[in-house]
Amino acid sequence: MKRIRFWGTRGSLPIALTASGVRHKLMHALRSAAGRSFTSDDELAAYVDGLAWHVSGTYGGHTSCVEIETGGTEYILCDLGSGLRPFGQQVMARHGPASPQTYHVFMSHVHWDHIMGFPFFTPAYIPGNHIRIYGAHAVLEEALRRQQAAPSFPVDFSILGADIEFVRLEPGRRYDIAGLSVSLMRQRHGGDSYGYRFTSGGKTVIYSTDSEHALNDLSETNAFVDFFRDADVVIFDAMYSLADAISVKADWGHSSNIVGVELCQMAGARHLCLFHHEPAHNDEALDRILSETRRLEAITRTGQPLLVTAAYDGMEIDL
Repeated sequence: MKRIRFWGTRGSLPIALTASGVRHKLMHALRSAAGRSFTSDDELAAYVDGLAWHVSGTYGGHTSCVEIETGGTEYILCDLGSGLRPFGQQVMARHGPASPQTYHVFMSHVHWDHIMGFPFFTPAYIPGNHIRIYGAHAVLEEALRRQQAAPSFPVDFSILGADIEFVRLEPGRRYDIAGLSVSLMRQRHGGDSYGYRFTSGGKTVIYSTDSEHALNDLSETNAFVDFFRDADVVIFDAMYSLADAISVKADWGHSSNIVGVELCQMAGARHLCLFHHEPAHNDEALDRILSETRRLEAITRTGQPLLVTAAYDGMEIDL
């Protein structure tokens, strides 16, 4: 594995940066630039790069879609959220419609925010493309067909021109797929979700979203620690604060940044990437959560440092 690329990082539903949000960023940037002069674009770029991320950038608003670049010719994706649409646009710009490609998609579950991008995935409409969709849910094919059925969508699933195949996976088994060693684990979530462990070339990536963790269940905790063991990157559902996760939003099927730190430290993972961001959190709130998570990691550290980042649309992690 060479690289992880994030096309969608939000949970529940897509959001957009509003005009007032852009205005707030501009005012902050201009206020910080008071008294400065910029004689070149390079100086201006250096200034922008020195601003806090919630001012100079954005975490984005697309729902879950993550690409794992293996160095091979076939594409690997986790989930089909709204981030699938810009991924498809990028692939089409690279290859064009006359060059068929193969896509391997690993589904955590079939809630709408994780499948809503598929009707807008251009390669699915082009004959010659091969899309193989993997998951542990018996209703995987039904869910994707149903969201395109009338009256919900104007283009029926049967119109899609690509060769689309559904492959049922079982937790606890190991599979060799597209040069990856793949295993999956059932997680606490409404209707169940599944986390994935991908290993190739001495690198391991965990994709674990839409998962609630029962902190008082030692056997479950140990199972996740084993699943995360020595991972190079853990993409982790950190949608809620710990207080929300264990009180107001208990049994809502999501976890927190604090639990992510604890599990990754216990597992000896190297990099925790916060993911599936709460749609009510703006860029400033997510920056604050990231800073707090990094402070927590430093305070509770007993071994090697755990790198902590927060995923954003367009982010890349080299492996």
